[in-house]
Amino acid sequence: MAALSQKRSCAEVMADFKEFIWNPRTREFMGRTASSWGLILAFYLVFYAFLTAVFALSMWVMLQTIDDQFPTYSDRLANPGLMIRPKTDGLEIVYTNGTSDTWQSYVKALDDVLQDYNVSIQEQRGSVCNPGVFNNQNDAADVRNFPKKACRFERTLLQQCDGIVDPTYGYRSGQPCVLIKINRVINFRPGVIHSLSNHSITVNCSTTRFKSSVNVSVSIADNDRRLGDRIYFPNNGTTFGTFDLMYFPYYGKKAQVNYTQPLVAIKFLNPEPDTDFFVQCRINADNINSNDERDKFSGRVIFKLRINSK
Repeated sequence: MAALSQKRSCAEVMADFKEFIWNPRTREFMGRTASSWGLILAFYLVFYAFLTAVFALSMWVMLQTIDDQFPTYSDRLANPGLMIRPKTDGLEIVYTNGTSDTWQSYVKALDDVLQDYNVSIQEQRGSVCNPGVFNNQNDAADVRNFPKKACRFERTLLQQCDGIVDPTYGYRSGQPCVLIKINRVINFRPGVIHSLSNHSITVNCSTTRFKSSVNVSVSIADNDRRLGDRIYFPNNGTTFGTFDLMYFPYYGKKAQVNYTQPLVAIKFLNPEPDTDFFVQCRINADNINSNDERDKFSGRVIFKLRINSK
């Protein structure tokens, strides 16, 4: 027992370790002969090659079920949402009238958005389409209609909010413009409400509530009056903003590479200063549900507008 409990010297430990790494008597490397190592390597080579082949076959089979241009399932997004530009944190447009530093960021954001809507770019990318009808470009059996043409949307359609007539989009004069865009949904065809328009789906904006520096209670009608007059571009001769049917349906990023989303501009002419307005813009279409309380962006968008007087 005394002999077993003796501590081994460092030289003995190193000698045993060296013999483990390479044993010249048995010609073993790390406890295995060359044939043993060869069998192990061959097993793992075959094993991982089999796993790789199974994975590659599974991916190939899955990819055969996926269309390169259209999603297989798109029924989860039944209603397109709305969004505003300039895009801000919290969907708030707040600035001080007469102080350019407070609204220059909004002007720059709108400039950036409308770069793709310049006439020269739209002439290169888009096509002249028939207004008031869907831009249907169906495939012929197995022959793909590709690439599909995209209809022009030039910034001049936004008139007073195109950034050309007024490079500040009305922010300098306290009459700000806000752009409304409808999110893309592949193969979606909106249904018009004929009492509003026969050739377009419409957009209108109103207040949902407001908070004034003066604590008063007002009706919904008075609330909307405080927001002031509004005009929309384009409007196709209506009192609403309009998205023409020729910009639908959208066929996807690969099939319709030059597609440009249509816009509606709303210009607030005389909103009451120093008041927090919560503006709701809503799509009017017979197949878009804009009253879903579970989805605040389904067919509508709500943003805050406040213009400080000083």
